[in-house]
Amino acid sequence: MALTFTQHTLEKLEQLLKSLNFKVRYEKGNFKTGACIIENSRVIVVNKFSNLESKIIALAELVQTMEVEESLLDEKQKAFLYLLKQTTLEF
Repeated sequence: MALTFTQHTLEKLEQLLKSLNFKVRYEKGNFKTGACIIENSRVIVVNKFSNLESKIIALAELVQTMEVEESLLDEKQKAFLYLLKQTTLEF
């Protein structure tokens, strides 16, 4: 199953990150499309002017590379996490 680039997918990613105690913020600014973690503060900043596909890819790539404490997730979120870990993202 491939990752779909819909508002629903973005919301599922945001909820997954919220469950992992991250705050996702959308900010305007002069930075490359993507997500970053600011000095271990568990805040993820995404360029608010990026298109939906770019936002989803940025957040999904971040989730793929982070250490995840699965005990914080419910079964649906774990299933979504496993899907993300197995998905190859291409822009």
